[in-house]
Amino acid sequence: MDKTEILALLQKYQNGTLSNEDRDKLDAWYLNKALNSDLQLSENEIESSYEYLKSKLPLHQERKVISLWPRAAVAASIALLLGTGIFYFTKSKQEVIQVAVKQKEIAPGGNRGILTLSNGKQIILADISAKDTIASEGEEQEVTIKMNADGVITYIINPDADTSKNDVNSFNTLSTPTGGQYNIILADGTKVYLNTVSSIKYPTQFNGDKRIVELEGEAYFEVAKNKNKPFIVKSGNQSIEVLGTHFNVHAYNNEAVTKTTLLEGSVAVAYKNQKAVLKPGEQSNVSDNFNKIAIRKVDTEAAIAWKNGRFKFDNADLKTVMKQLERWYGIKVEYRGDVSDVRFNGGTFMNKNLSEVLKVLELSNIKFKVEGKTIIVYP
Repeated sequence: MDKTEILALLQKYQNGTLSNEDRDKLDAWYLNKALNSDLQLSENEIESSYEYLKSKLPLHQERKVISLWPRAAVAASIALLLGTGIFYFTKSKQEVIQVAVKQKEIAPGGNRGILTLSNGKQIILADISAKDTIASEGEEQEVTIKMNADGVITYIINPDADTSKNDVNSFNTLSTPTGGQYNIILADGTKVYLNTVSSIKYPTQFNGDKRIVELEGEAYFEVAKNKNKPFIVKSGNQSIEVLGTHFNVHAYNNEAVTKTTLLEGSVAVAYKNQKAVLKPGEQSNVSDNFNKIAIRKVDTEAAIAWKNGRFKFDNADLKTVMKQLERWYGIKVEYRGDVSDVRFNGGTFMNKNLSEVLKVLELSNIKFKVEGKTIIVYP
């Protein structure tokens, strides 16, 4: 049969006017395609591909009719159509009709991290089971690094250790890749929630008169109280000093502004030769483009939404939103047109596939086109 006859049969099939004789012809054509294909699909792929095939071809078949086709023929013909992306009509000169391949879902990130010990050894934390001992630090194993039942890294100090012999240069670094987050409890009891594409460098135990850590990226801190030993977070040219409080630091190297958001207690933010004290509900913004530390009231829930597994946007501009998606889904974003005036309010959960998140954003009259791992944005 040539292309014209096949299309005529498919049209009859769609209209429900296919005769028994014509149905036999159509079955025979599919069977012929199956016999000439050596591709195979699994049971799940057969069902999924068949549903997708029905949506793309002019073919609306009652579910009960599926059993009329030999299953091997259906499997092989679907494999031929979708596995190669092309099917051919028998004709003296081959003509090709392209069948669009279903866009693969882009999955969200998860609990992923890398721990670098003071000796340079790197540990992929996904390979560690809960309640396992990860490593011991110090010549006499003064500090034991474990993973608790919740998958959080913890540091346990040996109470009998001779702290006078401790190596003051013994630092660990916890880092997260694209699409990764991880939590840690430092030796002093401070809890740190590390966002994606971030790292924190810290001593295995705090022996001096200060507790100093270095941050790149974003982290939420619940600092253990110690009025005699201030906790200091360094990120670029900014330094934050606290005695015990809850706050979030957003300090990515590829973003111009470093943001510190205070939830409770107080923090002192120092930037170059300036200093400012924040109150709960306030956020400081520092940048080489600013003449001084800028302080404003903010929605603290939006600032720490990532820690609670959510995207939450409080009048956020489109490029700020898309940077979050780039880090969490490992995508690249391209802009076609001016989107500088687009703002977002609201949010969604971070455990959703990217397509579901984009549907939420499209409610603000923005269009997205997905090409592999590249997202093209149209105003």
